[in-house]
Order: sequence, then structure tokens, then C-alpha cells
Amino acid sequence: MDERSSSSHHRLFIALLMVLLFGVITIQYVCPSKSECQLLHQLVSWFKDGGATGSRGSGSELHEGLQKDPYISEDGALVRFVPRFNFTKADLIRDVDFNIKGDDVIVFLHIQKTGGTTFGRHLVRNIQLERPCECHAGQKKCTCYRPGKKETWLFSRFSTGWSCGLHADWTELTSCVPSRMDSREVPESMPRHYYYITILRDPVSRYLSEWRHVQRGATWKASLHVCDGRSPTLSELPSCYAGDDWSGCTLQEFMDCPYNLANNRQTRMLADLSLVGCYNVSAMNEEERWALLLESAKRNLLGMAFFGLTEYQRKTQYLFERTFNLEFIAPFTQLNGTRASGVEVPAETEHRILKLNRWDVELYEYARDLFLQRFQVARQQERRLARARRQQERRRLRGRLSTKQGRQTLKPTESPRQPDPHSEGQQRGKVGGDSEESEVLFPDWWDQDENSTLEDYIDNVEQW
Repeated sequence: MDERSSSSHHRLFIALLMVLLFGVITIQYVCPSKSECQLLHQLVSWFKDGGATGSRGSGSELHEGLQKDPYISEDGALVRFVPRFNFTKADLIRDVDFNIKGDDVIVFLHIQKTGGTTFGRHLVRNIQLERPCECHAGQKKCTCYRPGKKETWLFSRFSTGWSCGLHADWTELTSCVPSRMDSREVPESMPRHYYYITILRDPVSRYLSEWRHVQRGATWKASLHVCDGRSPTLSELPSCYAGDDWSGCTLQEFMDCPYNLANNRQTRMLADLSLVGCYNVSAMNEEERWALLLESAKRNLLGMAFFGLTEYQRKTQYLFERTFNLEFIAPFTQLNGTRASGVEVPAETEHRILKLNRWDVELYEYARDLFLQRFQVARQQERRLARARRQQERRRLRGRLSTKQGRQTLKPTESPRQPDPHSEGQQRGKVGGDSEESEVLFPDWWDQDENSTLEDYIDNVEQW
């Protein structure tokens, strides 16, 4: 009876062990990326390391593991992102040839209440530069000169001011910036390149944030809204309020104004307004007008050098750094305690906000999909390069080891066999001199053990 019981327990132990191993392998395949499935991988590591016997401190270790990848801990992105839109390789890989020492200029299109002020400060105060921007207390603008020149590389609120009007949109900036820059500076023989960037935000949060800002007295009356060489007339762009401002307006009043530019603001500011007759709404029906504006906004956003999303601060930082080959000094921080986040609205009110901003909702879904696909491709490229470096280093070390072992097996009277010229494809590099540090670089297929590290294994099974 005891033998049967012992055998039964033994079989049960083996079964549990097999289930555990199967679970570990399944997690690696279903959720291969540590950065995107940190919790599951931490649990796997906990079991591998015998977490049951070392439970003390396991909670803090798990928390530390979650904090290692800022792209999970900062924005709480979905574990698995399923793309909705098909983009080309050129759409997703945005490595631009920005030359800060030449005539290239980054132009920041600042949309209201998208976190653009914070991002604009990052641009002038938080980038590692050979010649940092000069910012002084009490001054709104910083001086951002190129190395060795008295020319600016940045066109933004905090460097050149509102030179093309307060919160100038795409239509204004693209027609204004070149003439403004040429009037300030004489370009060299090469044509100047302008790299447009912007920040977008979830439409409901942005709308509520703008309402709170207007409620506190903001008007943006200084905005020019120039299109096709002129500003709109009062009949083309009526005001939502009489008097100096709209302080104290309720959300209901804010939503009821039919001329409120807060409605679908992001779509309007990123589109070419010339396509729809600027602010003359009688040129076509509303549905056709906004459909054209949305397609124009998507097209312009896709062609921009870079855009970020307020909800993904660390990913925004990562993509900017990779795009422009610039690095920030301090990491971005995901702040969720905004004024808009503190506004609780009934479900029917939120539904109406979504309806008022239906074109912004479509634009944001498109932008979010493009943004996350770009991020995934960039991270995948980074991992592949890291893996290639590891494999190259292993081949180099194996080459050294092979050379050292070959020298040790040679007899004193023997000399190394001359290499066969027909076998050069089998081994690259050459052994030189008497140094034991001589390298032999083997071809790519030499590295049979492609999964010799956990990083390589994850890279091999990763799918995006």
C-alpha cells in the first residue's frame, strides 16, 4: 500500500512538473516580449527561481520588475496591440536625416490642451545638445542656436514665440514658417528642410480640458486663423461669447455653441483648410467638408517627421529620440492627474462630447494605431540590432578560442597549415602575428546556438 501511494505521489509530482514547464513555454510563445508582458514573465521567473521558498520580498521584486520597462509602467498600454490599419514600411520607420548644424528646422505645431506646453519645454530645456538652449528665469522664450551659428534649429512657442499666430495650425504654419525663417536668417546654398511635429490627445479628455481652460478665462482671441492669405470674417467665424471672455461658462453652454472651435479641433488644425474653402462653410455640405478635412489631417499626420500622444509619454520620448537621433536628459513623466481627469461627466454627456468630436475620434484612432505600430517596429529593430551584436560578439569569442586551442595543439616543430584559398568562404578574417588575441570572424551560419540567451530566445519567437 505504501509503495503504491509513493508511486502515485511520484506520478502526480511529474505531472505537475510537466504542466508547469508547459505553462512556461506557452507564456514564452503567447507573450514573448518581456516589455509587453512583464507580469507574466515575472511570475515565470518567480517559479524558476523557487519563489515558493523565498516568498519574503517577492512582492517588492515583482514591483521592481514591473518598473524596469517604463513603457508598461508609465502608460499602462495594452499587453497585446492588434493593428487596425495597414501601413507601409516607409510609414512606420521614421529615421529622418536631421542636421542641427546645417539649416534643418524642427517646427512644433502646438494644438491646445494636448500637453504641448510640457512637450515644448522638453524641447528647449531637456535635450542633450552640443549647444544647449539658453533659458533665463522670467523670460518666456529661450535662445536655441546651432553649434557655431546664431541661427535657430527650433520653431516653437518657447524659441521663436507665436511668430505665425497664436496656436497656428497646419495651413498657417506651412505657408508662414518658410518666409518667417528666411526673413530672420539667410539660408546657405542648400535648401532648408522643415520637420513638422505635434502632439495629439484623447478627444474627450482634450475637450474637457479646453472647456475648463475657457472657463478660467482663456479666449485665444489672438489666433489669426489665416487661410489663403487672409483671416476669416466675423460672419465666417462667429464668436461663441460676448464680452472679454467666457469665464464661468457651463459645460452645457460650451457644448451648445455651434461655432465652437473646440469641436474637432485636432482634425481642423492638422488639415489643409484650403481644400474646403477655408472657413466658408457654404462651399459644401458639412459631412463632405469634414470627410475631406479628416483625410487631409490623416495624410499630413502620416507625412510629419514625428508626432506623439499625451497618453503615452515614455513612448513619445522614445520615438522622438530615435527619429531625430537626439536624447533627453530626464525621462518624461506620465501625469494622469490633469484637470480634465478630475471632471466626472454623466454617460449621456460623454456620448454627446464624442458625437461633437466624431472626426477627432476617428483621427485619434488612426493616430494611435500608427503611433503604436511605429513604436513596436522601432523596438523590434532595436532588439534585432542588440541580438546581432550579441551573436557577433559570440562569434568573435569563439574565433579567439578556436585560434588559442589550435596553437596549443601544434607541436614545436610544426607550422600552421597554409589556408586553402578555396575554403575562404568557410572562415572569414585572418590570424595575425603571434598574438593570442587574434580574431577569426566566422560567417553568420556558424552560430548554431541561436537561443543561447533568454534575450535571443524571446527575439526568435516574438511577433508584433
